[in-house]
Amino acid sequence: MVVLHHDREGHACIHVKGAPEAVLALCADQRADGGGTEPLAEAHWHAMVEELATVGQRVLAVAVRAMPQDHTTLNAADLDRRLTLIGLIGLIDPPRSEAVEAVAECHAAGIRVKMITGDHAATARAIAAMIGLKNHEQVLTGADIAAMDDIALAGAVVATDIFARTSPADKLRLVTALQSHGLTVAMTGDGVNDAPALKRADAGIAMGRRGSEAAKEAAQLVLADDNFASIAAAVREGRTVYDNIKKVISWTLPTSAGEAMTIVVALLAGLALPITAVQILWVNLVTAVTLGLALAFEPSEPGSMRRPPRPRDEPLLTGGLVWHIAFVSALFLAAVFGVFTYATARGYEQALAQTMAMNMLVVLEIFHLFFIRNIYGTSLTWKAAKGTKVVWACVIAVTAAQFAITYVPLMQSVFGTHAVPFSDGVLLVAIGVAFFALVEIEKQMRLALGGGHHKTGPQ
Repeated sequence: MVVLHHDREGHACIHVKGAPEAVLALCADQRADGGGTEPLAEAHWHAMVEELATVGQRVLAVAVRAMPQDHTTLNAADLDRRLTLIGLIGLIDPPRSEAVEAVAECHAAGIRVKMITGDHAATARAIAAMIGLKNHEQVLTGADIAAMDDIALAGAVVATDIFARTSPADKLRLVTALQSHGLTVAMTGDGVNDAPALKRADAGIAMGRRGSEAAKEAAQLVLADDNFASIAAAVREGRTVYDNIKKVISWTLPTSAGEAMTIVVALLAGLALPITAVQILWVNLVTAVTLGLALAFEPSEPGSMRRPPRPRDEPLLTGGLVWHIAFVSALFLAAVFGVFTYATARGYEQALAQTMAMNMLVVLEIFHLFFIRNIYGTSLTWKAAKGTKVVWACVIAVTAAQFAITYVPLMQSVFGTHAVPFSDGVLLVAIGVAFFALVEIEKQMRLALGGGHHKTGPQ
C-alpha cells in the first residue's frame, strides 16, 4: 500500500507498507538511530524478518520518501530504489484454540487441511505447526507455483499442505490441481479476487463477517462466524444427516420387505394369511409414523468424525444394504410364519394366531429399530440401549397401540384380533431378543472383516 500525503506545513511525503521482501527491494537506505539515514543493511533486515516470522508473527515493512510540495501524482518510478526503510512491524495473530481442535478432528475424519496464505513462508510454517497441520515443514510459495506447469503442480499439491505468498490466481490453480486427483475440495475465501476459486471449488465457503459481497455471491456457503471450527461442525452434522437417512432406509426396506414376503409366500403356498390386510395396514400406519420417524432425530454416532469420507459416487443402496434387506426379511418371514404355525399347532383359533403373528411383526420392528440406531458400532452398550427420548416415546406409543388393538374389545371387533395369553406374549419378546442377537452377531462379523467402514483416500 502506497499513499502520497501533503500536510498543512507544506510538506509532501510518500508512505509505504507491505511485504518485507517487496518493500526492501524498493529501499535505497534506512533510518538511522540518531536521525538522518544510513546505508541499507539488507541482510540484517531479512534475518529480522525470518526471526519474527519463525515465531508466527505476520511481518510488515514500512518505508518513507520525502517529496517536493508540488508533487501531486504518484508513479511507480517514485518508489523504485528511492525509499527509506523505517523498520518492521510484527503482528501477533494466534490461532483460536477451537481451530486447533477442529483441524485435529478433520484429520481424524480423513479430511486433509491445507493453508493458503499471503503471509511469509516462515510465518505460515510456524502457524501451521501451532494448529497441527501435517507436513508443516514443506512450503510452496507463489513464486514456486508460478514456476510449475499444471502437471508439476498436480503432483506437488497433494503432498504439500502449506502455500505462502500466494495470489488469488494461485488459489484457483491449486483448487483445479486438487480436483484433478478426483478429490472433493472445499475452499474458503473473503476477497473479491477469491471469487473464481470459490466458484471452482466443490464447496466454496465465503466469510460472513469480513467477506466481500463478490465472495459471498460466488460461494455455495457463507460462514456466519468466520470460524474454521464451524466447518468441522458442519461436516459432523452432514455426516449425521446422511447416516440418519441411511438408517431410515435400512430400517424401512427390510421391515417392508419382510411384511410383503409374509403375504406373498402365504399366497404362493396356498396357506392362510398369517396377517390380514387390515392388520398390515395398521402395522404400517403405526410403525411408519413413529418408529421410522424416530430415526430422523438420532444424534451423531460415536466415531462419526473418525471415519474416512465415503466415495463420492457411492449409492445409498449399497451391496451391504441389499444383503441386510435380504437377511432381515428372511428372519422376519421365519419368525412370523413360525409364530403363526406354532399357534395353529396348539389349536388356537385363526384370529388369535394372526394376532400373535401381527404382534410378532411389531416386536421385530422395535428390536430392529434399536439395532439400526448404531450401524457403525455395537448396539450392546448401555448408551445404545438407553436410546433417546424420541425413540422411547415412539416405542411406548407403538406398544400402547398394540396393547389397544390386542386387548380392547372395540379394536378387536374392527381388526379381527384376539387377546394374546401372557406366556405367549413373553414368547414373542424372547423371539425378538433372539432376532436382535442374530442381526447383531452378523453386524459384528461384518465390522470385524472391515465391511462396516469405507476405504477411500483423504479429501
